[in-house]
Amino acid sequence: MLRTMSLRRAAQCSVAMLALAAGSAACPLSCAAADADLVIYGGTSAGVAAAVQARREGLQVVLIEPSAHLGGLTTGGLGATDIGNKHVIGGLAREFYAAVAEHYRNADAWVHETPEEYQHRGPHFDPAQDAMWTFEPHVAQAIFAEMLAAAGVEPILNERLDRATGVEMHDGRITAITCESGQRYAARTFIDATYEGDLLAAAGVSYHVGREANAAYGETLNGVQPGLNTHRHRFTRPVDPFVAPGDPASGLVWGVQRSAPLPPAGTGDKLVQAYCFRMCTTDVPANRRSWNKPADYDPARYELLLRYFAAGDRDAPWNPVWMPNRKTDTNNNGAFSTDYLGGNWDYPEADYAARERIVADHLSYQQGLMWTLANHPDVPNAVQRTFQRIGLARDEFVATDNWPPQLYVREARRMIGDYVMTEHNCRGREIAADSVGMGAYGMDSHNCQRYVDADGHAQDEGDVQVHGFGPYPISFRAIVPRRAECTNLIVPVCVSSSHIAFGSIRMEPVFMVLGHSAATTAKLAIQHNCPVQDVPYDELAARLRAAGQVLTLDDAIAK
Repeated sequence: MLRTMSLRRAAQCSVAMLALAAGSAACPLSCAAADADLVIYGGTSAGVAAAVQARREGLQVVLIEPSAHLGGLTTGGLGATDIGNKHVIGGLAREFYAAVAEHYRNADAWVHETPEEYQHRGPHFDPAQDAMWTFEPHVAQAIFAEMLAAAGVEPILNERLDRATGVEMHDGRITAITCESGQRYAARTFIDATYEGDLLAAAGVSYHVGREANAAYGETLNGVQPGLNTHRHRFTRPVDPFVAPGDPASGLVWGVQRSAPLPPAGTGDKLVQAYCFRMCTTDVPANRRSWNKPADYDPARYELLLRYFAAGDRDAPWNPVWMPNRKTDTNNNGAFSTDYLGGNWDYPEADYAARERIVADHLSYQQGLMWTLANHPDVPNAVQRTFQRIGLARDEFVATDNWPPQLYVREARRMIGDYVMTEHNCRGREIAADSVGMGAYGMDSHNCQRYVDADGHAQDEGDVQVHGFGPYPISFRAIVPRRAECTNLIVPVCVSSSHIAFGSIRMEPVFMVLGHSAATTAKLAIQHNCPVQDVPYDELAARLRAAGQVLTLDDAIAK
């Protein structure tokens, strides 16, 4: 179990790691060594878990993050952990959430409220429980910093893979990767822990972007889904989508992408579920800042929202879930909210410059949305007051003007391996016998597009929220590529799965679980001098269980 150091010391570790972003010269030689057992590309929660576990397995590890931000969404605002049955989260992931609980058992952790006040607002904190599932971003940052420091891992930040020519292959193996800086990293095994799947793509591994047709895997919830969502995250009142109301010839208002009829339900396409920033907000006046109007503010972007209010909607279009100290993890909610429908379609395959423009566009959209909700005269007074009462927390994300540095990339590339996780796995109709962790959340995919429906009104499409099934095993074969494509790469984030199954798998604790399992897989592949596909599963499962991983429901019951 992780022994928690003081938050101050952990924060110092975090600051030291961020100092590595200054340039390659700032990185110790041990980090930039030419040879390692394992190179992990992507400092997401999965990458952090993989690095820590790999060191525990005795491997020499290089952890590379292409941005200045470490920890992905777990440290990027997503403090309201999405998971169903929490008993199936084990191993390093459980250690992380146990460290969260240990932190909040300390009276000094409670600055803006007491534990009792927080518990009164929701059953989020119970000192008797071994884990806690809601937390402030800086707490997650400090815990990850502690875990890495204790393992002896110094991550390399701001080091982007040369996606065009930066992957060296020999006999179906990655021998080294080279980043845009010119730094080359050689290793015996590699892990792609990015949200985007950049390393797997550059290595020539098969992948999919977008929604498969239902027919591809015999599913019912994949592809275009115009009639599935009938209650949430959709327009419940008629809203005209045309620039000049009632006149299709005038064009579509901003935010409506499609006027032509949708293809039949279940048809595949290249669309991905919408992205947003998970804001950390507060209602504590001394710690709250008002919403800034972006320099490129365009009121036309919010015309559809204002028309929705004019049609009678009175809901505040967001979902702030309370974290400790009167802060929130704020997510999308409703027909027109923080999700930027259509703004991310090109992101998975875009080059770095285009991605930067897409991220900046998302930031401008969301900043403009929040300012509009707090200030525009056509926003109902009650809604305005909500957004004037709550604003960004001044003591979070200080380096990025209190906005999260990590865009919520809910879905990008998904590897196509020998085993593809599908809706059938989620529903328990098919059970993988070679589990490396368990999924434990409903099939949750956000809207992909906004269109003109048959009645001539604006409507959203793509939202799928199907729950009511239990935890299910995630196949070992879903985190390794096909043998013919690469024999020393492991992929714990962009796993081999259909769009709709990924909507369930894509939760941060599951990524941590799979990152842990990926590291142990790397250890055994090196130990046996074999392709990752040939790692003896029985031995892998035994080592994972010995490290606290939960691979089946029986394991969870035994705990």
